[in-house]
Amino acid sequence: MITAPIIICFILFALGFPVAISMLMAAFGYFMFADDLLPVYMVVQKMVSSNESFTLLAVPFFVTIGVVMNHAGISSRLMNFCETLAGHLSGGLAHVNILLSALLGGISGSASADAAMQCKILVPEMDKAGYDRAFSTAVTASSSLISPIIPPGVALIIYAVMTNSSVGKMFLAGYIPGLIMAASLFVTVAIISKKEGYKPSRDTKATPIEIWRSFKKSVWALFMPIMIIFGLRFGFFTPTEAGAVIILVCLFIGFFVYKELKISDMPLILREAVIATSSIMLVIVSANVFGAYLSWERIPQELTQLIVAFTDNKWMFLLIVNIFLLIMGMFLEGTALLMIATPLLFPTAMQLGIDPIHFGLVMIVNLAVGGISPPFGSIMYLTCSISKVSVVDFLKKGWPFIVALIASLIIITYFPGLVMFLPDLLM
Repeated sequence: MITAPIIICFILFALGFPVAISMLMAAFGYFMFADDLLPVYMVVQKMVSSNESFTLLAVPFFVTIGVVMNHAGISSRLMNFCETLAGHLSGGLAHVNILLSALLGGISGSASADAAMQCKILVPEMDKAGYDRAFSTAVTASSSLISPIIPPGVALIIYAVMTNSSVGKMFLAGYIPGLIMAASLFVTVAIISKKEGYKPSRDTKATPIEIWRSFKKSVWALFMPIMIIFGLRFGFFTPTEAGAVIILVCLFIGFFVYKELKISDMPLILREAVIATSSIMLVIVSANVFGAYLSWERIPQELTQLIVAFTDNKWMFLLIVNIFLLIMGMFLEGTALLMIATPLLFPTAMQLGIDPIHFGLVMIVNLAVGGISPPFGSIMYLTCSISKVSVVDFLKKGWPFIVALIASLIIITYFPGLVMFLPDLLM
């Protein structure tokens, strides 16, 4: 009976139930029928109160930023700037794809939004330039995984809230891992483009004057990540307040600088933001209820004792965690798995002396890779459905990118100094 909710949860996943509903049904079934000590109304109270967090308010703010950016013309100007910088390289548009994801990650932090936007904008352009559509889709899906890693990724906020870690430190710790992932994808694209003969999107390298002109058009968007870093470092605002400030900046740019945003666009923007936020927050609520069941049965503590009995070496533990999460990430959506795995694995990591910020980045990067891994990678299915590409063709072209991202994960796991450099330097 102790493990029944976990089994039920995975059965419901396999039957196609939404992740949030699966966790709620399994947890409530346990508290209603298997446990008579904790009243169900207290479980409902926990479900409601779990969202009453000022820090979690950052989630709808940063989700809304991504929506506003697309409507305000900020994303398109960033793409033009990336094309100016990387278009002269072999496989130019593929490099632009990766560079754009890195820049968008510093503003919106949503892999799904990034992947959907680039599938609609860049993949058709890559088609016209003669790229294999499956390759274009694989590049788009892989590069979008950078967005949750480079601040202000939603997963960074969720992990910090769950472990009582500093959101500011999580934000700063995400920059170098995100750049490592981008570099690994750049190298992969360069090798494949040379082999397949993919041409640059520009005949010549952009001149300093062209780069400067393109930079001026996108400087407002490029300024936002810098504003977030300095605002957090010098205490001008909290991560939650930073989200509200960036929304106001995006609206100002859209209405008065680029003049592409209209009052009539606001209902659509709010609708998209509410739908995206609701799905995330429902997962958070359900995972908190499921976590209450785990804590009530002391499953994290039991798992900690089991792992420590097997090994007390933190590097071996990190290897086990990576293998476990890579396998589980093939079947579960990243945010949901983060909510389930964190209370299970975090106590052991702390007992073995692993830095909580470093451990959080290892988990989040690992779960991001699961987004493009078969058989149920959510980003893989999203991009394939938009681009009209079969999963088989996607995997034929996408496996080098999965390998590159796993190599990045290994570097991030076993060189914690890279992850902790900025948090230790600035905070």
